[in-house]
Amino acid sequence: MKKYLIIFLLCLAFSGYAQTPVKQAGPTQSTIVKDAAGTVYPYDTWRKMMAMGEYSIKAIPGSTEYLLYPVSAEEKEKRAQRIQELLKNMKPPGSDVFKEGEKFSGEKMTDINGNKYDLSNIDNKTYVINFWFIDCAPCRDEMPELNKIVKQYKANKDVVFLAIALDQRSELKSFLKKTPFDYNIVDGGKPLANKYGIKGYPTHVIVGKDGLIKFSTTGFGPGTVPSIEKTIKEQIGN
Repeated sequence: MKKYLIIFLLCLAFSGYAQTPVKQAGPTQSTIVKDAAGTVYPYDTWRKMMAMGEYSIKAIPGSTEYLLYPVSAEEKEKRAQRIQELLKNMKPPGSDVFKEGEKFSGEKMTDINGNKYDLSNIDNKTYVINFWFIDCAPCRDEMPELNKIVKQYKANKDVVFLAIALDQRSELKSFLKKTPFDYNIVDGGKPLANKYGIKGYPTHVIVGKDGLIKFSTTGFGPGTVPSIEKTIKEQIGN
């Protein structure tokens, strides 16, 4: 029900039915809503039809009534694009385990290529960290977009990308042959994830040069990667 309510509100936000020559307060439970054949629909019925994204309503000029009409494929596409842009600009909720503004408690670790990192001493760098595992579908889905960010900052040695995997090195080596992930991969990260109390994946956390947490979130949605990129830019001053 909550899902349908969110979809319904987004449909209302982009339907444009309020932008009419006749000043109206907008449809209510008592508003007459009918289709082109004149059939009047009950409030719960037309609301559910809109929530499914197949229909929309618009004010009938010179009347207090509204017309229920089927949404065209072109309009659906435009609406989907607008909603996608809206979601991209929305900052995702913070994770339950990493709180923005708090000091990050890190430790020493080594990636699968033997490179060493000391997150107990941030050393004036920005750390972009991702907790994940191979069988995590959203973790895999976000990799192509995350790779684009890594490529963008490849020449900047002050931005360090670390992907702390729950899997072991041999499993990761095999996986990465088919699925590129350009973060620096740290294997056997389950004890560390347990230490932080991470229960959802992927979990992202960005630590600024001052050692404070600047951003965190759990899961992968439209706003995840844009928020990561925005936070990195803020930290390096670009």
